[in-house]
Amino acid sequence: MISGLGPHGERASPPERVSLLPEDMAAAKAATRRVAIVLHTLDGDWTKQQISGMLGIFGDCGVVVTEVIDCGFSADRQVSELDRLIVAAPDAIVALPVANEHVAAAFQRVSEAGIRLILLENVPTGLLPGTHYTSMVSSDNFGLGKMAAAGLAPHLLEGAAVGVLGFAADFFATNEREIAFTNWMQTNRPDVRSHVQRFGAMDEASDLALQMIADDPNISAFFVVWDTPANAVAARLQLAGHTPAMATVDLGEDVAIALAAGRQFVSVAAQLPFQQGVAAARTTILALLDRTVPAWIAIPGMSVAQSNVADSFQIIWRKPAPREALRLLGLAP
Repeated sequence: MISGLGPHGERASPPERVSLLPEDMAAAKAATRRVAIVLHTLDGDWTKQQISGMLGIFGDCGVVVTEVIDCGFSADRQVSELDRLIVAAPDAIVALPVANEHVAAAFQRVSEAGIRLILLENVPTGLLPGTHYTSMVSSDNFGLGKMAAAGLAPHLLEGAAVGVLGFAADFFATNEREIAFTNWMQTNRPDVRSHVQRFGAMDEASDLALQMIADDPNISAFFVVWDTPANAVAARLQLAGHTPAMATVDLGEDVAIALAAGRQFVSVAAQLPFQQGVAAARTTILALLDRTVPAWIAIPGMSVAQSNVADSFQIIWRKPAPREALRLLGLAP
């Protein structure tokens, strides 16, 4: 069950709401549509799986993906790429906005140009579903934050202190995770004290974590809102002689190995990026066929611990768990 609300208070629709019928696929093939994909980054397994999910569905339906653009987390680059795409005039753009206010006008220009706009994970400031964009497709980020908190809680002693490292950008997905984590702790573990800081760049997270421990040496655990900065925090703290229990979102290879080893990471709330890419592509195709689609489509997450890390990795990444993780679990020589 989806526990959060959308950026405008919408109730979530499950991905099943955007299933394609054979006649939808046939109509899409007959129309010869063009789509561009504009992402925050092309680095990492999460992005690769999401692109794979989209490309497969688009290919099955005869929709040509003309570009897959890497914005390198730069709002300025995303604005320039969107303005360039307006001239190229694809039928639709699937995009993950890297910021809110900074990119809002550019996304509005896309809408005004008559290009269908399907958003991933975030909605820029002032944009409304049905007016400026067709739909947002995301993970249940509020649910992911709750999962991470529930998985971390058994590892916290009475009266423990937890460091929460959020993302400084005004970004719907990470905001939801942070809010859900702290709310869950306040409700279910009122004895736990949460210290919240937010990083702007990836290399800031580790510095902040060290400073938080310097300010309160009783911090015994951390929640970091996604796995790339979480890995950096875990490694930096270990070098400094600190081994707090760690919780994060997304099951990357390094986190999977750490979970298997029982080392630092104890709770992971995992997204399903391939399934999200499939849902985004189906939503785009239905929108191009002038079908009505929900304003917000959310994909539930998966709670991962040492006990289910091997099979969860296969479900999420559609490949075997890292050999080292399997060896640590006694599942491979």
